[in-house]
Amino acid sequence: MTKPTKKLKAIAEKLGDNQQLFGVEEAIKTMRELASSKFDETVEIALNLGVDPRHSDQMVRGMVSLPSGTGKEMRVAVFAKGDKAEAAQAAGADKVGAEDLMEDMQAGNLDYDRIIATPDMMGVVGRLGKVLGPKGLMPNPKLGTVTPNVEQAVKDAKGGQVEFRVEKAGIVHSGIGKMSFSDEAIKANFDAFVGAIVKAKPSGVKGKYVKKIAVSSSMGPGLKIDTTEIAGA
Repeated sequence: MTKPTKKLKAIAEKLGDNQQLFGVEEAIKTMRELASSKFDETVEIALNLGVDPRHSDQMVRGMVSLPSGTGKEMRVAVFAKGDKAEAAQAAGADKVGAEDLMEDMQAGNLDYDRIIATPDMMGVVGRLGKVLGPKGLMPNPKLGTVTPNVEQAVKDAKGGQVEFRVEKAGIVHSGIGKMSFSDEAIKANFDAFVGAIVKAKPSGVKGKYVKKIAVSSSMGPGLKIDTTEIAGA
């Protein structure tokens, strides 16, 4: 049997009972104490929801703007023409185009975190359904990525807006910052993200909605949050 490393021993001693529940601020502090990587780890959150995504009335999906940003450089592509294309470019889009952008993506150039389109360009974007759909990149009016206001959409994406979507097992997860952020900045992002999930509670849900919440750094252990502290959970 492989012997536990010093790091694993330190984590085990610090956490003790793995059923321990933390307040949000206490969890952030403990996460820092356990972090030992030399790179700037991502702060990750995972929520176990009491939903069954197989039913359309229990799907949880949306966008939320993290007040402290994500700490990640978002690459954004925009399908637009004329004045809208110029506005997207001025707002900081990494790539703007129409049929030429579609052909570029068909060729396999999909190094983007968000794809935005004006409504009139969806005929072109629709041809990319089999390419963008599996990657979760297909523009969607419900998420604000099909919009005439591409300028604001680009600014939101670049400024710390993240998408969330529940998986088959009822799990929602996302990065909500970096370990280099202050405790206050991480807490603000945590509150915004969880608040958005609570607000997105489907009407078809029965019983407890937010069952579990855990936070961790990229290389650290998951720390369970006391959900009784979460309003509306």
